[in-house]
Amino acid sequence: MAALKPEVKAFIVQALACYDTPSQVVAQVKQEFNLTLTLQQVSSYDPTKAIAKNLGQKWVDLFNSTRVRFQTEISDIPIANRAYRLRALDRMATKAETMKNFAMTAQLMEQAAKEVGDAYSNKHKFEHAGKDGGPIQVVNFTHADYAAASKALEDKLGGLD
Repeated sequence: MAALKPEVKAFIVQALACYDTPSQVVAQVKQEFNLTLTLQQVSSYDPTKAIAKNLGQKWVDLFNSTRVRFQTEISDIPIANRAYRLRALDRMATKAETMKNFAMTAQLMEQAAKEVGDAYSNKHKFEHAGKDGGPIQVVNFTHADYAAASKALEDKLGGLD
């Protein structure tokens, strides 16, 4: 088995640092570089695995810096982050398009547009302000105030029976 070029090694290390599985990386390397690799070959570039115990420090540093950057750009749960979801949607749309499944491609593109437009976020915009953007007036009522208001309401509604 021939040695891999540095750009292929860097691609593998960075993909693994971004939590791609070895099987995903094998497929990506096949598509990007037209190279067929085994799962063991790819796993040997993941410093979190025992098989990578002899991995060069250069690649370990690249893995760690990529992992740190990836974690700061997105949350620890990848599916909960927009960047991860958009990346997955992009892969699915590309695959659907190569399969000539244009209806699925259109649906995935719509989903991606909704994702970018915050249609699926849990962020709500609340504007809590009083009159003319000022502070909200806070009024504290005592039990006596409540009793007086209740009595006044009963007097107004008393004639309705």
